[in-house]
Amino acid sequence: MNETIKSKLAFLPDQPGCYLMKDRQGTIIYVGKAKVLRNRVRSYFTGSHDGKTLRLVNEIEDFEYIVTSSDIEALILELNLIKKHDPKYNVMLKDDKSYPFIKITGERHPRLLVTRNVKKDKGKYFGPYPNVQAARETKKLLDRLYPLRKCSTLPDRVCLYYHMGQCLAPCVKDVSKEQNREIVDEISRFLNGGFKRIKSELSDKMFKASEQMDFERAKEYRDQITHIEATMEKQKMTLTDFVDRDVFAYAYDKGWMCVQVFFIRQGKLIERDVSMFPFYDEPDEEFLTYLGRFYDQNNHFLPKEILIPDSVDKSIVEQLLKVPAHHPMRGKKKDLLLLAHKNAKIALQEKFSLIERDEERTIKAVENLGRELRIHTPHRIEAFDNSNIQGSDPVSAMIVFLDGKPYKKEYRKYKIKTVEGPNDYDSMREVVRRRYSRVLKEQLPLPDLIIIDGGKGHVTAAKDVLENELGLEVPVAGLVKDEKHRTANLLIGDPYEIVTLGRNSQEFYLLQRIQDEVHRFAITFHRQLRGKTAFQSVLDDIPGIGEVRKKALLKYFGSVKKMKEASLDQLKESGLPMNTAMLLFEKLKE
Repeated sequence: MNETIKSKLAFLPDQPGCYLMKDRQGTIIYVGKAKVLRNRVRSYFTGSHDGKTLRLVNEIEDFEYIVTSSDIEALILELNLIKKHDPKYNVMLKDDKSYPFIKITGERHPRLLVTRNVKKDKGKYFGPYPNVQAARETKKLLDRLYPLRKCSTLPDRVCLYYHMGQCLAPCVKDVSKEQNREIVDEISRFLNGGFKRIKSELSDKMFKASEQMDFERAKEYRDQITHIEATMEKQKMTLTDFVDRDVFAYAYDKGWMCVQVFFIRQGKLIERDVSMFPFYDEPDEEFLTYLGRFYDQNNHFLPKEILIPDSVDKSIVEQLLKVPAHHPMRGKKKDLLLLAHKNAKIALQEKFSLIERDEERTIKAVENLGRELRIHTPHRIEAFDNSNIQGSDPVSAMIVFLDGKPYKKEYRKYKIKTVEGPNDYDSMREVVRRRYSRVLKEQLPLPDLIIIDGGKGHVTAAKDVLENELGLEVPVAGLVKDEKHRTANLLIGDPYEIVTLGRNSQEFYLLQRIQDEVHRFAITFHRQLRGKTAFQSVLDDIPGIGEVRKKALLKYFGSVKKMKEASLDQLKESGLPMNTAMLLFEKLKE
């Protein structure tokens, strides 16, 4: 604990609020809330912690706090701060799923659709359906039962759906608004839980048709009843009040939490959602944060009510979500809550071995690598590699690993601009200069370790730019390779020393993954550039083909391969003059 933290701890207030933990670069790495700021913040720097919390504490170099007037205000502020700063130690619930709805369009002749986009139009939306297959099956069932039009644009003749009795054929017949309204009302009742009544009506019609010896019609009704049973009654009825609700329960152990959510729609358990994540706060406080972000960040729609464990303050939940929250004490609702909790415990136990193995490969490998190199734990590693063939089309690539995992969002490609010929050292100087000049200009996060896929000369070039031109002190290491061009050791320090890593250690495997990834990324970029340049050089030798015609040829044929396969007449049809087409044809055949 440094002096800054010690002095701040002495003046912490006994009030609710939020606290923001910062690393040595001033980056906010964790946001939390507390009912009593003094007790909660001090707890991080006293007593013993599990390995996961200890990693967070070891990174904290400073903190700040914001006092609030109530617990709910602290919760709302925490959610806003997490959204703004995106701290790496907070629960990440980035879920880009959008659940489908069944839609009855508001057109003159309505259609039935499955869509993920809810718009403010004249259509009617039913859902959402967490299970997309259930939405499609329900839509397919409704298509069989109700003869709304199926085509997006009206044709000039009837289609097969009309002959099957599944369309009123508004393309050729006069279908009134009343007819369409009746069908829409029937579908609405069906989707709002009235399928049992419709099934009963179909049963009556089936018996009447059978009594009248109209067995073909009776068979149609029977098939429709079978489809309803297969589609709408797959799930066992759990509740009889048909209220849409979400059931939340959680389990925690060894610093990890698992939350199970049961989606109850029209009395049935139709889907569940499972989230597992590390947590650093009190379990019920962490769950409240999760709950707020669950509906805010993900595409989940608020139900009529939610069920939560009795350890969670339901008044805070209701203020936060603006829906009723309940602590069920008995009956089927309590059984659902217990079932969700049981599933959470089982899922947590099953995942622990996988979590521990993943930590060995990533977080612990990074920590061990920092100890071996005698530097701060390199949570952010940036690696560089050059690629060229005898100096032609020289490129470089940079990749980023965060806590031992590739962070592809921040990968970068570079075309070498100022270096002539095969000069790897000057290429490395240019790329490092361009990268970290921009980092300083845009105040981007600095890496904890820079890895150069090269030897002493490459590392010296990179360090010279960083220290003498940019004034940065960032550890730079070179990958020392064996005779098979595989990672063997690391070169680091001043003067340089070889750091030998155990061949079976996770930190050694991490370096191998970094080397393979940066090499792959650089080679792929070089091949793309070389292929493009080679094609352009072929066209450059042909009189009459400039930049405009190059683009026109690629647009017309779609690819170089198809251009090579084209006949002389096809080349001429692309818009080339006869003489130019003949020259291109002969050149491509070469």
